[in-house]
Amino acid sequence: MTKPAIIKLLAAQAAEECAALYGAAYRVKRREVGAVVRLRGLVEVSNACSKNCLYCGIRSGNTNVARYRLSREEIFELADTAQKFRYGSIVLQAGEHQDAAWVDFIEDVVRGVKARSNNALGVTLSLGEQTRETYRRWFAAGAHRYLLRIETSSPKLYAALHPGNHSWHGRAACLDVLAAEGWQVGTGVMCGLPGQTLEDLANDILFFREKNVDMIGMGPWLPHSETPLGREHGKNFDAAEALRLGLNMIAATRLALRDVNIAATTALQALAPDGRERGLLAGANVIMPNLTPTVRRAGYLLYDNKPGTDENAEATRAKLEAAIRGIGETIGYDDWGDSPHFAARQVIE
Repeated sequence: MTKPAIIKLLAAQAAEECAALYGAAYRVKRREVGAVVRLRGLVEVSNACSKNCLYCGIRSGNTNVARYRLSREEIFELADTAQKFRYGSIVLQAGEHQDAAWVDFIEDVVRGVKARSNNALGVTLSLGEQTRETYRRWFAAGAHRYLLRIETSSPKLYAALHPGNHSWHGRAACLDVLAAEGWQVGTGVMCGLPGQTLEDLANDILFFREKNVDMIGMGPWLPHSETPLGREHGKNFDAAEALRLGLNMIAATRLALRDVNIAATTALQALAPDGRERGLLAGANVIMPNLTPTVRRAGYLLYDNKPGTDENAEATRAKLEAAIRGIGETIGYDDWGDSPHFAARQVIE
């Protein structure tokens, strides 16, 4: 798919245009990855972060956040819950750190999760920019998928969203390191950012293809009132437009990349009660139900009005299963749900 063709897909607005786009993407999804939803139990390990991104609610500059870090034992209990729920896989997500104590902690936790589950649970990490040695240690400990969102493939737009000590090129280079170290590599972007164009988003999809990534986790930009971007642009936020663009981005990515894993993110659910289900029908095939203890969820608000902050894991699971059945899809229980693209890439390499 060429850039002009992708831009045309992303620009779809009329109901019949969008329906045709989502239908085409769903047919490709069924053929390439099946009508099976892959679940990743999400554990928000810590909201402490060394980064100060201008859009993020847990940015280091936000002094109104009560910082926390789950203990090793708490994480193990949540991993046990994931296994009981037959999720097959968990995601350990947190704000970004590179200090030695943190690296040791994550390595120890990954080894513990793998041992307690007798290697039954797959482990995805979403812990930001790290050194090659850290990625190597965490991979050796047993984690096998890594999600590092690039947020935008445009260095210019990236610079507008981050302080001067943040490097787009450094972040992009981490994706290459992860691939070289054997990880299944995931990345993603925000769509609907102030100043972003459809050409930027088309370039994002071409970037995914160029990097030959295995999974995509992306969603609409949602404002947070305690961030510079939210304060400046939050009043002009259009939820309906954000949802349309988010779904268009999922569908266009599915049509362009075909056999990758694509997440229907919680951000879609923040825009519409059935947002994640609509994401699945537009081509996504992964959902990450939240396992984080309810008492901690309010501390991990990347954007305002995040859904599910008052739900326990049982309630989240029950609602999700009913919603997935309601759109005629099945759940891949007890399955790591690895990307078919990764398997194909291994054969080629």
